[in-house]
Amino acid sequence: MAATGEAHTPNGKKLNVIPRSLSPSEIRHIVEYYAIATERAKDAGFDGVEIHGANGYLIDQFLRDSSNQRDDDYGGSIENRLRFLKEVVQAVTGAWSPDRTGLRLSPTMNGNGMGDIDAVGLYTQAARMLNEFNLAYLHTAEAIRPGRLFNAYAPRVTPHIRQAFNGVLLTNGGYDKPTAAAAIRNGEADAIVFGQKFIANPDLPVRLRDDAPLNDPDDATYYTPGPQGYIDYPTLAGNDSKKETMECRD
Repeated sequence: MAATGEAHTPNGKKLNVIPRSLSPSEIRHIVEYYAIATERAKDAGFDGVEIHGANGYLIDQFLRDSSNQRDDDYGGSIENRLRFLKEVVQAVTGAWSPDRTGLRLSPTMNGNGMGDIDAVGLYTQAARMLNEFNLAYLHTAEAIRPGRLFNAYAPRVTPHIRQAFNGVLLTNGGYDKPTAAAAIRNGEADAIVFGQKFIANPDLPVRLRDDAPLNDPDDATYYTPGPQGYIDYPTLAGNDSKKETMECRD
């Protein structure tokens, strides 16, 4: 069955198509593509790569039982559903190095019909499996308040991942300066990631340091072509005065 909702395309939103299961040989080829993409990123001069295992994309579809209906070595048990992720991590770290590799997961994101009956069990086991790779970091996306991220009222899984994962843990999901500082202070994560605020505030570190007002992100420009909403937000250095009245909203 097709995922619920619509997909963004160059011609506007379209209904999601009905997928099919990948064959084992196709899976092997896709794992190889991850390694090739990593090598190209390295050759292009990137500092590292982040494996996208979140938000209903391919790795996430293998992980969660709402989407993974396979009855072979890649489906059924949690161990089997982790197999594709493990193979991708092996390929990427082998193509570069573990300290140049990060991974993003979204344990409670429920967009497009995604979900898992035992999210804590799944992602705790994933965290333990990832310990053997010594990644640069593990990055979780879970909402701490309603906003663009899905399922803000679900019990957060990141605290369980924190207990199981021995490496550097990053998280995001609607943080501001006070909540980010509290999360670091309480040991909930090693660093907090900002997304929408960084889009709207290219000088976000300076604004947070100086307690300066933040530009309000314009979500009407998200996933649209052209420069508007990507490179046209003002910086403090480009303003005549820091006495702006813009506020931050999540």
